[in-house]
Order: sequence, then structure tokens, then C-alpha cells
Amino acid sequence: MNSPRFCACIVLPLLTLASCQMTKNTSPVPAATPATAAVAPVWQSAAYTLYRDSLVQGRHVARAISRTALTSSYQSPANAFQSPRVSFKFSLNGQDNEMQPGQDHTVVAIPRDGQPLETPLLMFGQQYVDQTPVPANTYLAPDTPLKIRLDMRPVLAAFEKQGFYQLYNGQKLYKADLKHVYVAGNTVPLSWDFDNLGNKPQLELQDPDGNGIYETTIVLNAHANAKTTAAQWQPTLDTSSFPQLTSDYPLLDALYNLALEEAKRAVEPDGTFRTGQEWAGVWTRDISYSIILAQAALQPEVAKTNLLRKVTPAGRIIQDTGTGGAYPCSTDRIIWAVAAWEIYKTTGDEAWLRKVYPIIKASIDDDRQNAYNPVTGLVRGESSFLDWREQTYPKWMQPSDIYQSESLGTNAVHYQGHQVLAWMADKLGQNDVARLAREQAKRIESGMNAHLWLEQKGYYGQYRYGRTFQQISSKAEALGEALAVLFGITDEARAKRVVASTPTMDYGIPCIYPQIPDIPPYHNNAVWPFVQSYWGLAAAQVGNEAAFMASLAAVARPAALFLTNKENFVASNGDFAGTQVNSSVMLWSLSGSLGLVYKGLFGMQFEADQLVFRPFVPRSLQGTRKLTGFKYRQAVLNIELEGYGKRIDTITLDGQPLPNAAVPGTLTGAHTVRIKLVNSAPEPDYKVSQVAHHVSPATPAVRYANGSLTWQPVEGAKAYQVLRNGQFAARTTTPEFAVPLTAGYAEYQVLAVDAQGFESFASEPLPVGADKLRRIYDLGNAKSRAGKPYQGYTGAGFVEISKTQNKVLAVPITVSEAGLYALDFRYANGNGPINTSNKCGIRTLRRGRQLLGTVVLPQRGVDEWSNWGFTNPVLVRLEKGSHPLTLALEPANENMHGTVNQAMLDYLRVTRIE
Repeated sequence: MNSPRFCACIVLPLLTLASCQMTKNTSPVPAATPATAAVAPVWQSAAYTLYRDSLVQGRHVARAISRTALTSSYQSPANAFQSPRVSFKFSLNGQDNEMQPGQDHTVVAIPRDGQPLETPLLMFGQQYVDQTPVPANTYLAPDTPLKIRLDMRPVLAAFEKQGFYQLYNGQKLYKADLKHVYVAGNTVPLSWDFDNLGNKPQLELQDPDGNGIYETTIVLNAHANAKTTAAQWQPTLDTSSFPQLTSDYPLLDALYNLALEEAKRAVEPDGTFRTGQEWAGVWTRDISYSIILAQAALQPEVAKTNLLRKVTPAGRIIQDTGTGGAYPCSTDRIIWAVAAWEIYKTTGDEAWLRKVYPIIKASIDDDRQNAYNPVTGLVRGESSFLDWREQTYPKWMQPSDIYQSESLGTNAVHYQGHQVLAWMADKLGQNDVARLAREQAKRIESGMNAHLWLEQKGYYGQYRYGRTFQQISSKAEALGEALAVLFGITDEARAKRVVASTPTMDYGIPCIYPQIPDIPPYHNNAVWPFVQSYWGLAAAQVGNEAAFMASLAAVARPAALFLTNKENFVASNGDFAGTQVNSSVMLWSLSGSLGLVYKGLFGMQFEADQLVFRPFVPRSLQGTRKLTGFKYRQAVLNIELEGYGKRIDTITLDGQPLPNAAVPGTLTGAHTVRIKLVNSAPEPDYKVSQVAHHVSPATPAVRYANGSLTWQPVEGAKAYQVLRNGQFAARTTTPEFAVPLTAGYAEYQVLAVDAQGFESFASEPLPVGADKLRRIYDLGNAKSRAGKPYQGYTGAGFVEISKTQNKVLAVPITVSEAGLYALDFRYANGNGPINTSNKCGIRTLRRGRQLLGTVVLPQRGVDEWSNWGFTNPVLVRLEKGSHPLTLALEPANENMHGTVNQAMLDYLRVTRIE
């Protein structure tokens, strides 16, 4: 349930200007009262201040009238101060295929002499830049219509002359495949979300008179799009059956009650969770992360119902979202296993354990064949939850490249999934399964620490990526960093470094850091409260009070100002309105708010046979807090917590000392737990790595000609690094590099480096002289050629593979020298779009009985069967001579659709790497 460009950077002074506006109920925006100003803050940053009963950000104030009533004066400034400079480009069939990345058309949307705004007649593929200066303090007027005109005649002429139009990236678009012409851009209703342009009819250009001139009129900064939130909140649902919180901090108590009400509101009539107000249905990763944070303890029966909805008829966990047709391009479905174990720990339900164990084991067995890299020990697949590819990956990466990547968060999830499988197997007497699961978990742990750790930075890299060779992205990835700490993948010293070193910003920890240029906030330049909550729990686990308190505040601020638990907000300005997609009543956000209370402040750690208390109360939140009516298995606990710090002075159960601070899982009935902390000061060496908003350089677009690599200078770059076969080859300050003569395989990439030392993504891998090391095996011969009316193939034709056609395809090859070879297939899959659906093709490549690897054939566009690309390369050592290869649909290769597992194969490419 993540999906889909505009980098909205609204500086903080604009928030002050916006405060002059009226709120939704037309009352003036109140400033901080003298009484509030005289009270010592609980916590403050350069951006906002948290008090016991209020939160102040500039002139915006959220206040707790009582423990069950909140008011807020917040109003988003997003519509008031938009730049009139509008950037956009055109899109054929919803693809980013008009011009090179970084090349956009721009117009200045300021009406002149009362005339309607209209672009010049723009030519597809030829950049237009409006040079009109924008006067200071001039903003985009509300309800500004803009007529956009596009000359498509050169494209149509190419169709008539040669049957196709060659796009800037070398791909051919055939006449029969042109279905839609869209405009994408940076100003609402424009969007850089190419994959979902079809959901906004006004973004499609039409040619009603057939003259080749396509047009549409859009309304910029429409009044109807003004972003507002409620001015007050009071509960309308009865949440008395949930645990009740009281403390010396009315604002935090009220936010807890807001989260309780939204948790109850999130339960649909059929007993499932609604993922968010704007997100109907049950989504595997959303419910799983929510269950782990709080819902296993708060609503365990609803949690069970949700998890069981995400199981295929064949008894596998459903990967319901992800790039290129979901599984196995995305593989974070195993977080389901961690959620299922959390439910067992909170309920002790043995029947539940027996039900979920075979589902988890079968899913992991499939993943081991489809997605595990035996060389690195890591798991392939998209970053967990970051499944909108251009938001966190370089634009050149295709779905097959994303499958090939090895990401931090997803590997942390698989590590813990194996731990869960081992713990369950122990309970059920499956000793061999437990042993193998622990061995695999150890391999993943070792792989993460060997291949993803960045010693100089003190945290893990975002992912390993590339094509034939891989390198590490040095960006921080917040959820993955947190999970590595929480799941014990790090040792204690390294865990402390991760929490102290990972970059955080004024409004919280961004999903990634630094940000990607020309990509609007959603995962890029955004804070997600549920991620912030996991980060807070990681901070509590290592005892970093500064990071934990900052997380509590970063989760409280948006909930208090917006009066709902939003899905996300812009990292650079804290506003909910600047992200591409957002929702109120977001399940994992509200669960994170509750989880910081249960697992953070009260320190509840659920184990297989007991509940252990390890509370952590920052000194600024000292005092007494009570949590009454907390249901734990067959017991109801009333918990009193006094003091601050993380060391327990005394803990009693019904007045008697409680050994090891552990409530046994066999306890029944109502009981009182009293905890008194030592009032210990925070460790002086703990810190938070507070950083300013920063955008990394753009990814270079590299070409090879006449013995040299060249690229356009990258804005802000002070130097460039050249990689050869994934390793450092040279550093240059000019946009060129003379390629040395070599007899072996050479694949080059270039990274731009700015003055602060931040790197761009590496450019698309560019093989130089690979043709002499490569052999092509045409698969569409007379015997196997498919009769489909598709175009763009090479040779005699292509072959269809599906669940009924060519389930086992023999591909005999011969190599003239022993060595390491990369094997990949040119293929087409028009069963769905690049960003969603569930029809990714999967096959197993073998030499005889020997497993060589998994070949993934992701979706490339709806009905775009003439859109050809390459699968992931499978690296294999081959001796000189003939090799009987087979490409087969095996039981582990079932995708998430179950019925359609299909692709067209043009040829096999065999390249000698070394």
C-alpha cells in the first residue's frame, strides 16, 4: 500500500506567514499564551516545542483541553506559497520516456494582460524552458488554468514511416502500442507518479480532430485542493475496554486516547483492519508492522483474522504489493511471520502456533530458492515498505534490477523470520527445522555485517545494487537501521553507534538520507510515524535517551497538530500536505504511537512464556503514570510506573517482589504491578546525529564513444568517482574518463560527489567491449516460435512460456573457455504495470539437476508485449564445452497471481565475465 515527483521545499518562515490565515472554523490562529511560554518545555528543537499540555510550532498551537479533548490551529501552507514555475514532461503510456532524467519543460504560470495561460506548441522530446523571471514574493495564484499543447506529429510520422518511434533511451514504441499521452509534473494536479497518471483524467492529452496536436487544460493550485485538518477532536467511540493511560502529561494522554479511538475505528465490520482512511483493505506489510508495534497486544483476535486473510490457497504468505508484479521483486512478506509470533507471545495460543507454522515454513522454503544469494548470504528484493521504485532507487533500475538488489530492511526481516521459524519449530519439536533456520539466520546476519555495514558512517548502507556487479548505496535507511538494532543483528557497541550516527532531521528521522533530487516527498524527503516509532524503540533498547525522547516528540507533533495519525509528512518542513499520497487514521502510525507507550515507556517485552518489564522514561517525562486494564493472556494488569531512567529500583506484583521483572504467562485474574525507577541520569555519551535537509547530486547519464566515458556535468558535483566492475577505478573532476584497453569484461559506472562528500547513485552499468565476450542463443526458432503478433524481437521469433506452454524449456549452450559467465534472457511481460499487480514471471535455471539460480521476468507495462528488456543475470562458472541448461516452472516459482505466470522469451545472452 505504498505507491507512487515534485520536491516541495517550503521554508520555515512561510509557516509564520501562513499563520495569518484563518482556520477551518474561521477563528484566528492563536499564538502561544504567556502562561504556556512561562512553563518549562518538556522537549524542544529548532522547529517546535513540546509542553505538558500543548505543542507549539511557530504560531501553530495544539492543546489538550483535557485527556479526551484536543484543539489545533494548524493549517498547511502548501497552497499559499507555491512557485509559479511549473516543471513537467510528457509521457507515453505512463512511462518516463520523453527525455533524459533531469530534463523537463518549464513554464512560468503568471497570467499576462488578463490572457488565458497557454504553453507554446511543444515538441515531444525537445525541452522547452520559459525564461520569464519570477518577481520576488510572487506565488502561484489559486485556481490558475493552464492549457498544455503538445506536437506529436514527429512521433506519428515515425509510426507511418517505420512502424515505431525510437525513444530517448533506445527503446522502440510501436504504433499499435501507443494508447495514452499524459503530462506529469511538479504542481498539483500534476504528479511525477508516472505509474498512476491514468488515475487523473485531466492529465491525459487528447487529439479530438486528429491533427497530431494533443491538448489538455489543468487547473493549478485549485481551491478544492487546499489542505486542512480538523480544529478539534473529542472521542465519539467508546474505548473503555482498552487499556487506559493517565499521567502528568495531558497532551500525551490525549494523543494516546486519540490513537485508541482510531485503532477501534480501523476495524471494519468484517473483522479486518482498514489500513487507513484512504486505504481500504488488508495489506500484508502494513498489518504486520502494526501488529508488532501494538495490535497483537491491543486487538489480538482482529490481528489473527488479518494475517489469515493474507495467505494464498497454497498456504503461502501473500506479497500483495511491490515492483514489477510483486513477488519476488519484493520479498518482505516474511514480516508476517514476525507478526504471527508476536500474537503467540501476547496470547500463548498453541492452536495459533500450529496454524501459522506450516505457512511460515513453506513461504521461507520458497524464498530460499527464489531470492537467496548463496555468495553474499543476503536476500534479494526491494527495500521493505519502500516499494515505490523511483522514490528510493535510481531511475535506470528496472524491476529485474530491483529484484537483484540486496536491501537492509528486507534482510533484517528475513533474519528475524528465520529466528521466528526456529522458535516455533522448538515449540513444536521440529529440531531439524529449527537448526536449519538458525543457520540461515546466521548467514543473513553475517552477510549484513560483512556487506552492508559502513564503518566510517557508523550505520548500515541502504542496499547493494548494480547489475552484473554490485556496490553499496551509502544512504541511510531508517526502518532497516532500526530493525537491525531491534532484532539483535548488531552487537551492543555497533547498535549504539547506529542509533547515535544515523541522520535525523528537525521533524524526525527521514526514510532515507540524503534525499534524491527531483523526486517529491513520499518515501523520499519524508518522515513516516511508524518508522519513527520503530526508531524510538531501537533508541530505548540501547538506552539512548536523547534519541528516544526525540522520537516520542516526533510522533506526538503531527498527531497533535493534524488531530489524526497521518501516514507521513514532509521531512524538510513537517507538513502533511506536501507528500504525494497521504491518509488519516493510518493503522501503522497509530500503532506506533501506542507502541511507544507499551513497549517504550512501560518497556513491555513479550516473550514465549512471560511478559518482561524494561521501562525507559526520559528524565523530562518523569513522574507517575498508570496503565489500567491491560489484558495479558488470561490476566488483567493495572500497572503503575514512577520515576525516570531505565533501571528498576523496585517492582512488585500485588505487593510482592516480582523476580526478573517478569510476569509469568500462566497468570490469571486481575493484578497490580508497581514499578519504581532509580531516577538515573542519561548516559552522557549518547547523542543524536542532527542534520540539515540535504539533497544528493543527480545520477550521471554516462555514454561511451571513441575510447572515453562522457557525461553532462552534474549540478553541485565537485568530483566524480568511476567504478569498474563495481570497484573504485578513478576519481576525476571533469565529466570524462579515458577507458583503458583491456581484454576482459569491463562494466563502468560513475557517481557524482558534492562538496559535503555525499554521493549520487551510481549510473546505469555500461559494458564496454562486451560483444566480443558474448554469445546470443535465439529461442524463437521454427520449432518453438510463438504465433503472437508482437514486434521488436530479434532473429526468427520468440517463444512463449506459461503455466501450460513450455513449462520446461531446454536451452543447450556451448562455451569455448572455462570461466565465470552471466546468463540473462531478453523477454517481454505485458501482464501488468511496472509498479503494481501480481503477475511477475518466475523460473528456475538449472544445469542438469544443479540449481544455477532464479530468473525473474517482471511486468513491463499493461499489454506492452512489444516492450522488451532483460532479466536479472545469473552468474555461473562453466567449464569449456556443452551444457544442457533448462528453464523450468517449478513449484517454488508460483507467483502471487497463481494462474498467470507468463512471459515471451527472445534470446538467451551468455557473457564471459572472467
